[in-house]
Amino acid sequence: MENGHCDFNDYEPTLMTGDAAGYVLESVPHLSDFIPNLPTYPNPLQDNPSYSFVKQYFVDEDDCVAEKVVVQKTSRRGVHFRRAGPRQKVYFKSDDVLACIVTCGGLCPGSNTVIRELVCGLHYMYGVKNVLGIEMGFKGFYARNTVPLTPEVVNDIHKRGGTILGTSKGGYDTSKIVDSIQDRGFNQVYIIGGDGTQKGASLIFEEIRKRGLKVAVVGIPKTIDNDIPVIDKSFGFDTAVEEAQRAIDSAHVEAASAENGIGVVKLMGRYSGFIALYATLASRDVDCCLIPESPFHLEGPGGLFEYIKRRLWENGHMVIVIAEGAGRELLLSESTQDKNQQDQSGNKLLPDVGHWLSQKIKEHFKKQRKLDINLKYIDPTYMIRAIPSNASDNVYCTLLAQSAIHSAMAGYTGFVVGSVNGRHSQIPFHRVIGKQNRVVVTDRMWARVLASTNQPSFFLDLRAQQTKLLDGENGGEENSHTG
Repeated sequence: MENGHCDFNDYEPTLMTGDAAGYVLESVPHLSDFIPNLPTYPNPLQDNPSYSFVKQYFVDEDDCVAEKVVVQKTSRRGVHFRRAGPRQKVYFKSDDVLACIVTCGGLCPGSNTVIRELVCGLHYMYGVKNVLGIEMGFKGFYARNTVPLTPEVVNDIHKRGGTILGTSKGGYDTSKIVDSIQDRGFNQVYIIGGDGTQKGASLIFEEIRKRGLKVAVVGIPKTIDNDIPVIDKSFGFDTAVEEAQRAIDSAHVEAASAENGIGVVKLMGRYSGFIALYATLASRDVDCCLIPESPFHLEGPGGLFEYIKRRLWENGHMVIVIAEGAGRELLLSESTQDKNQQDQSGNKLLPDVGHWLSQKIKEHFKKQRKLDINLKYIDPTYMIRAIPSNASDNVYCTLLAQSAIHSAMAGYTGFVVGSVNGRHSQIPFHRVIGKQNRVVVTDRMWARVLASTNQPSFFLDLRAQQTKLLDGENGGEENSHTG
């Protein structure tokens, strides 16, 4: 460890002993860890008129953010992350900085806002004039020309959806990317993307470190599903929930306007049902919310069909929200599609669960011949991905971008920025890649959904049904032996 910074090869958190018993700091790499005798410079912010009235605009090197804030008096202090923010000393002269920005993965509201604030933050806070955009994802490092980015170029891009740089998934060559970074003279690389993208960013950082290059690599985590661990939420999530609620409102109008009307809305959420969960709570018009974390069954006691029938008898209409990854086992067991098919990011290709569920409901009630239903299926997923970010996400994107800039100028590298318990922090790559934040169905948040919709817990009902059957079989055996 040098200058208080953690070496990249020592990724295990350092246990601080003494008075701070149980204090664990998960630090991030620093350029001085693998490049000796780096010069430092005064932070230009001290001469910036915008910051002149701020009493304490530099973050103390020892400022950390706790991963968990709900503790008991006997709890150990636990894991902490370095707080993001401006430092007194920087490791780059403003005129020497050549920064680049790249966006990867699927579309997400807020990507343009992050781009805009990276460009404007570098320009107006640190006087950095040379910022280039990489077109079409990681491949653009060696297969595309760069795009000059100035405050004038990005002035109003936050009002547009998508990303002005374009994007792509997978298929990158780490060595070629770092060759391009080295040849073009980039010394700050800002990478906007989800789990797969940040895994690629981690590999890029490792190669840069091996070559001993003075290049800061910073990730800004992006996923509309909100499934990145550690951070409070990912940018674009608030916008997605807000737009999803509009789709639910439309489904409710359609359902309520017809006899035995059913509105089915499919939302994003391959592995995590956060959008479906929060949109359900925001709407209050949803009768059933189905997410990947809570299995459900269709037939039999406690099944979805039974609940639909009861809800229609009680209310005359209902709205079902289903995340794209819900009911995966049921869907794949019936699908003729190759179960090993993958997209460019390596995710398994899933059939359209919303269409499948709609067909199943129609077929079931057609066979019953006791209830004529009127079902409307709405899939707003691509519309949600493509819209500009709302006010809440615009603010969050601004803070993320500025946190990334402050940390890169201070010489930190090999990490992502994110809000942890309301404070922006530096989080090592290894904490966010290869893991997923998922809805905990034994938590109070899921209980609130069940209370809001009045739906049964299909998973618990199914387990109770299976337990009852097993008990019956075991009891039968015991009776036969004792008889």
